[in-house]
Order: sequence, then structure tokens, then C-alpha cells
Amino acid sequence: MGAPLVDGYRAVVCDLDGVVYRGPEAVEHAVAALSELAVPVVYATNNASRPPGEVAAHLTELGLRVTGHEVVTSSQAGAVELAAHLPAGALILAVGGAGVGEALRHQGFRVVLPAQVNDVDETEVGGVLQGYGAMVSATDLAEAAYAVAGGALWVATNTDRTLPTHRGTAPGNGTLVAAVQAATGAEPVVVGKPHAPLYRLCAERLGISPGQMLAVGDRLDTDIAGAVAAGMDSALVLTGVDSVTSLASAPPALRPTYVVPDLRGLTQEYAAAETDFSWWTCGDDRRRIVEGAWDVAHKGSDLEAARAGLAALHEALDLGELDLPEVARLVSDIDRWQ
Repeated sequence: MGAPLVDGYRAVVCDLDGVVYRGPEAVEHAVAALSELAVPVVYATNNASRPPGEVAAHLTELGLRVTGHEVVTSSQAGAVELAAHLPAGALILAVGGAGVGEALRHQGFRVVLPAQVNDVDETEVGGVLQGYGAMVSATDLAEAAYAVAGGALWVATNTDRTLPTHRGTAPGNGTLVAAVQAATGAEPVVVGKPHAPLYRLCAERLGISPGQMLAVGDRLDTDIAGAVAAGMDSALVLTGVDSVTSLASAPPALRPTYVVPDLRGLTQEYAAAETDFSWWTCGDDRRRIVEGAWDVAHKGSDLEAARAGLAALHEALDLGELDLPEVARLVSDIDRWQ
């Protein structure tokens, strides 16, 4: 048996929702797999509302041994971005949950909340850090807009349009940011996934380069795109949002280095798809696309078929030999995780 996949890296940066947990419950196999890793793990989240200590406490309740230092949030990345442009002690408007203000204070900023703006000289507000908060109101957004229009440096933790909840899909921070954009015509600096700053901060936290880390996530448009932007290899786990079907039609900037069913794949040898420039092979699976149809010389396991099939589909898509509807038709034969 070969070396585990993770042995090729010095550390792992792991997404949370859909990878480690779903709401209050752990994803199956996640806690055991993460506990077995022989390299450091940092947990990166676009959720700006919760402080790192609160996230670490949640992970500890699930059975992991995690401290706040091992959690990196988009609020922290936003505060670091502001610190690169504004002096310590500058007055920053914090819009969002408790994690936003905590991150700013940690960087040495003075923090003003929207409800407190009338108690300060508005001209002193040098920046705005906008993140998600369940209690963010129209008044909060108005104060953000006033500050941005007045020249404050505007940083958004992330622009996820939606937020999954136990009741369904709710508006995410991207929807709230769009309201301020509409009012001001301004564009924020965005630090969360799919942009690179959050992942780069994870690497800095451990003192290593992004290229030495493996990013793990369940979403192509945030986790995987962010890894590509930061220069990290990535692994898509099929326990959350995206599937083999959505990956099949993804452009190169959204394609992971690896595909694994769940986090156990990090501790196992990885069988990659290989080509002889005619057939794509993964383990016992050997296939190609001929005249818009599968030509299968030998069927392997579901996972082997998915990896070989994805490689064949991506090649054909990139060469213009298939269009997206044809990819959608063919991928149904290799996706067993929908």
C-alpha cells in the first residue's frame, strides 16, 4: 500500500460546513479522519460572524482537539487587509457578528459599531469591515454606505450570496454587500474565498508557503477557486455542495487536484487518472470518449470510474470536442454521489 495522500504536504487547510460538520452534527467519518492526520490542520471559514474561539469550541464538542489559533476566519483576513493600509488605532466601522469586531481589536484598531456612530466624529472612520451577522439591519447597511461614500476603505469578508441554514437557504453576506454597492457605486476589497487572502493567512499562521499546503473543501466556487488563486493544491470532498456532476462542467480555475468521497481519502493512497493519449485509466477503470459516447474497455470501482471519467470529460471539454449539454449527459454514468 502506498503513502497517504496527505503525506505530500506539510499542512492541511480545511473548510468547515459540509466538510467537517452540517449545522451542529459532524459529517460522517470527518472527526476520525482529521484525528488521524500526522500534519497540522487549520480550519478556514468564510463565516465572519463567529469568533475563532467559538468555532474551536464547536469542533471540540464534535470530538476534535482544536484551539482558536487553529481557526482562521474571513474577519481576521479582513482585519489584516485593513492593517496593511491603515495605522494601528484607526477607527473602523464593524458591520456583522461578534467575530468582526474581535478581529479588528486584535489588529489594534479602535472599533465603532453602527449604533455608536453618532457618538464619534464620522470623519474619523477610516475603514469599514463588513461581514455576515444574523442581526445586521437596514440601519447597519446605511451606516456602512455613509462611511464608504465618505471615503472609508471598504473591506468585505466574503461575498457568498446565500447561506445554508437548517430551514433552507437564507441571504448571505454577498447579498448584504450588494446593498451597500447599490447605494454607493463602490466596490469592496474582498478577502474570503474564492479570493486568496484567507488561504494566504492560513499559510502565514503556520509559517509555510501556500504551495506546501493542501486545501480541502466541498464547494468549487469558493474552496477550490480560492485554493487555485492562492497557489495551493486542493481536494474536493463529495460530502457537501458540489458533486462529480457539477465538477464535470467546471472550468480549469474551479477544478481540484484531487477528488475524494469524504475526509478518509486524505489518509489513503490516491489513485490518480492517467492517460496514454488515447485512453484514461484509474485503477481498474479504463475509458475514453468516442463520437460523444463512452467507450469503456474495463469498469473499475465507482471512484475509479469517476476519476477517469472526469479526466476524459475535462480533456474533451477543453479541446472543444464536447459542449456542456453533452458533458451533462455523459456524467450521469459516472456520478454515484448525487
